[in-house]
Amino acid sequence: MIKLITIYIMSYFYIQIGIKHFTDPNWFMQIMPPYLPYHLELVYLSGFFEIILGILLIFKKTRYIAGWGLILLLIAVFPANIYLAQTNGAAMGISPEIAWGRLPIQAIFIALAYWHSKE
Repeated sequence: MIKLITIYIMSYFYIQIGIKHFTDPNWFMQIMPPYLPYHLELVYLSGFFEIILGILLIFKKTRYIAGWGLILLLIAVFPANIYLAQTNGAAMGISPEIAWGRLPIQAIFIALAYWHSKE
């Protein structure tokens, strides 16, 4: 039962954050590492995958694909979280503690995605 609840919570989270990539892309552009090209396109691309994978996570038949897709997506966007931490939160106007504290939370999200990919 707890697993199903976390699946719905995470699905909702990914869909909402994915939508935000399109409605407020500048919020995400702040943490795009300078060495990456095509910032806006990457923001849209990651938002698209968050929406799609969030939807796929809901259905048992596609949950395995969604779980592994989310793992890959979380790894792909990790450089943005590292960049935010390297700026000590200045890229988004947050505290250094929050900026650095977000990094291990990615591991929790990856672990949840892996757990959700299992029957």
